[in-house]
Amino acid sequence: MDSVNTLARRMPHTTAFPNALGTGLLISTARPVSAELRGEMERFIDDYERVLSRFRADSLVARIGRAEHGGHFDFPDWAGPLFDLYDALRDATSGAIDPCVGEDLIRLGYDPALSFTVEADAGGHLGALRGRAVWERDVVRSEGRTLATQGPVHLDFGACGKGYLVDLLGGLLADAGEFVIDAGGDLLVHAEKPISVALEDPDDPSRAVGVAHIANGAFCASAPSRRHWEVAVDERTHLAIHHLLNAIDGLPAQQMEATWVAVRTDVNAGADTAARHRTNTFSNIPTALADGLATALFVADPNVLSRVFTFDCAMLDADRHASLSDGFPGCFH
Repeated sequence: MDSVNTLARRMPHTTAFPNALGTGLLISTARPVSAELRGEMERFIDDYERVLSRFRADSLVARIGRAEHGGHFDFPDWAGPLFDLYDALRDATSGAIDPCVGEDLIRLGYDPALSFTVEADAGGHLGALRGRAVWERDVVRSEGRTLATQGPVHLDFGACGKGYLVDLLGGLLADAGEFVIDAGGDLLVHAEKPISVALEDPDDPSRAVGVAHIANGAFCASAPSRRHWEVAVDERTHLAIHHLLNAIDGLPAQQMEATWVAVRTDVNAGADTAARHRTNTFSNIPTALADGLATALFVADPNVLSRVFTFDCAMLDADRHASLSDGFPGCFH
């Protein structure tokens, strides 16, 4: 982002939640956040994690994963739009994005204990192709926010969940003036002038491969570089594993090194009718959308995604070939 000094001058008030979502969350505002509002945010973050975190044994998601005979599970009202977004991403990616991918992540070692140890029989069970539960068949929605299952289902809402929390917290900052919410690199920006955001090199976090400029909207990045581990097949062979999976085969996506997605909240009045419709579909949760699309770009064609969603993106593929959408608010160096 902008230098610490520059951002501090524009938004001198900082509210930190260092343990939120395992990565920490930082809010910079032009006006002070009251103790009452901070307390409200802290309580909501805890409630959010108690519902959606698969790393908490007391979460609703963990309970669904332990339900031997399944059941009906009521989520808070705020969960409805998140489920809607997953429905749309599942459809747009033909099932490559699916919350049921949590089972694959566990088998590959990204489990609640963070063992990073692949289960011996994982290869025979990974992905929808091998019979793993899928969102549209094994998890049935009713009344928008109730999920019904017939057996244990391991859900993971990591593709959009962090961004969605940012959006919900942003809704509490209506009277804060300018603000930036930063949840481990997932950004929601409400500013009069753009802030500069570095595009981190996935091979070297100390350097940038480009820059973006964001004033009003969300900006999210995705890369396997900060969450990966190796598995020894034998003395000579090691496989690189990361958390960005294709839910169809349950395997780590290999075609992309990094993606960046920008979703504007100031809708372009000159856009065509179809573009305005796509923008408005999830316009109230731009960070969740940007977060989900940054993951979806690892497993889906951006041209296919753009038929459903309005966004701009930058991508760095496995061969280090860089590409930008026409409206991306930045550039590669």
